[in-house]
Amino acid sequence: MRHDLEKTLLAKITTLPQLTDSITAWKSEGKKVVFTNGVFDLLHLGHITYLAKAAELGDKLIIGLNTDASVKRLKGESRPVNDQSNRAALLAALFFVDAVILFEEDTPRTDHLINARCINKRCRLYR
Repeated sequence: MRHDLEKTLLAKITTLPQLTDSITAWKSEGKKVVFTNGVFDLLHLGHITYLAKAAELGDKLIIGLNTDASVKRLKGESRPVNDQSNRAALLAALFFVDAVILFEEDTPRTDHLINARCINKRCRLYR
């Protein structure tokens, strides 16, 4: 059973072509797709609460996750504490997360997805 859980969890960590296919399928089913992004290096209750509220805004939640190189540029050489594989797996383990995609930019370029009406809502965490 554990192998099936791990396989399911890892399947949520996706590439852009795979994600585009998933979004197309979800949209054809009438699903509302929500996107948010962040570093999520030291995952805490504030992150979980924010992500759960983002998930409530639609039917499918996609998380864009900064790569290690992007985190270093944003947070400094001592970061991230947890590498991108571990951070992606932790986010994918959340039951309300449908997909996790890594991005190299400091802020993901989602304009093309929003303009193509692939994403219904983009959520931002403001501090």
